[in-house]
Parts: sequence; structure tokens; C-alpha cells
Amino acid sequence: MSDQYDREDENGHGRSGGHEEPNRPGEQGERPENRLRKELPAEVPAPPPGAGPTPDPRPQEPLTGRQRLLKGLWPPRLTRPQLIVALLLFGLGFGLAVQVASNSDTDSALRGARQEDLVRILDELDSRTQRLEDERQGLEKQRQELQSSSDQAAEARRQTAEKERQLGILAGTVAAQGPGITMMIEDTKGTVQSDMLLDTIQELRAAGAEAIQVNGVRVVANTYFADAGKSVSVDGNKINAPYRFKVIGKPQDLEPALNIPGGVVQTLEKEQATVSVAQSGKIVVDALRQAKQPDYARSSSR
Repeated sequence: MSDQYDREDENGHGRSGGHEEPNRPGEQGERPENRLRKELPAEVPAPPPGAGPTPDPRPQEPLTGRQRLLKGLWPPRLTRPQLIVALLLFGLGFGLAVQVASNSDTDSALRGARQEDLVRILDELDSRTQRLEDERQGLEKQRQELQSSSDQAAEARRQTAEKERQLGILAGTVAAQGPGITMMIEDTKGTVQSDMLLDTIQELRAAGAEAIQVNGVRVVANTYFADAGKSVSVDGNKINAPYRFKVIGKPQDLEPALNIPGGVVQTLEKEQATVSVAQSGKIVVDALRQAKQPDYARSSSR
């Protein structure tokens, strides 16, 4: 019995129960290595030498818009013209940034100013603009008079004399009269110093003063102030309180310039001085300065 169930055929296949399995189609007469080859996957031929990488047979997922953008930007591929254009754009951007920063500094300074200071600045700008416009109109009128005058030589002499008179007023060699203000500073404590009077002169000039006289001393472009004990010296002339200013100019501009918050009047009052300002339709400035002959300068028309 054991020989019947445990025998092996000549091909190595076992039989049980004394019955032989029928041969499968295509397997009759096949050798074992042929059956093993059929069970293995098909061989893939090796790529020829020098061929590129074997493509991935798996399907690739489509890229999103952001992935395509990153793939196009990185790694960067710059050419020489593109690099030059990038440097030029960088320089332009840097210049614009510097310009914006400088403008921002100016804006910040004005933004931090007090309302009274802004009002004073605007008033001064309006006054200067008006004076420049008046000067332009005067020059235009002179040009038209020279062009339309029948006797241009006489008209030129008349304008020359008028210009000489105006320059004499500015130089202090000619008396002047016109509308303006009178300012009186009472200093019983002796606290008013020369720099305060100089600030007053500068404020008046900024407001459009054309002729100024202080206690009988004519104020001109090169006038200086100095302390002299409890008094003040103006161009070497000692003056004492009360200090009386006679100023020719537009009263509506001169008085507000002195009375602005934090201005001349408030500064003097903090020093316990008494200040009074009065407008007048006629102010006479008759203190004169001696005309000095220049040592080196000569007229270029000679």
C-alpha cells in the first residue's frame, strides 16, 4: 500500500491514492525550466548606451498654477541684459526711497508744529508772495512806461531818481514816511537784553517792515545790537528804556506778527516788560545814517 500512494513518477511529481492527475493542456512534455519562465514577468530590454533616463511609466499629476510659477522662477536663469536691467531698477527704487524719506522728514517737522506756528508760517508766506507780486507788477509797469514814453531818456532818468530814493530809504540816508506801527517797550526791571530787541527787528523785517527807527537810531541792514550794562547799544549808540520802535510797513501784517502766540510780545512780557503796539496811518522815520563811500567797490558802468 505504501508503494501505491508514495510513488513518484519519472518527472518528480507525487501521486496519492493510486490515481494520477491528468496532464494540463500545454504542460504535457514541457520541461520544468519552461514552466518557471512562464511564471516570471516579461524581461524588459536594457536601454542602449547614451540613451536618456528611462521614463517613468506612471502617469504624472498635473501641476497647479502656483507650482508652475515656482518652477519657472526657481532656479533663476538670468542673462546679462536681465542682470543690467535689474541693477538699473534697483538704483531707481533706491533713489525714489531716499526722495520719499526726505519728504517724509519735512512733512514730519511740519506735522509736529503747533497750530499757532503753522498759522504764522502761512501768514509769512502769504506776505512774501504778495510783496513779490507787487514788485513784479512795479517792474512790469516800468517796462511799459519805458516802451511807451516819447522821451525814453527822460523817463529813464526819472526812474533812476526814483530807484535812488528807494535805495536811500533802505540804506537809511533818506527820511521816509508812510503807514505803520509804533511799539513801546517799558523795562522797569532792566531784564530786556539786546538779543530780544534783535529778535523784534527780525520779526518786523519778516513781516514786511521797510524802515525802522529805535530811539532815534536808524536801523539798516548791517545794524547790530549789544548789551551795555542795564542798557542796550545800537550800532555803538547807547539807548535806554523805554524802547520806542517806529516802523513803516503794512500795519495789518506788522502788528499780528508781533502778537502771535510765543512771539515777541509774549517773550518780553515773560521778562516782566510792558509792551504796547499801536497802528497809524502816518509814521515818520527821520533818523538818518551817513552815507559811506566804499573803499574798494566801484560801479561797473564806469
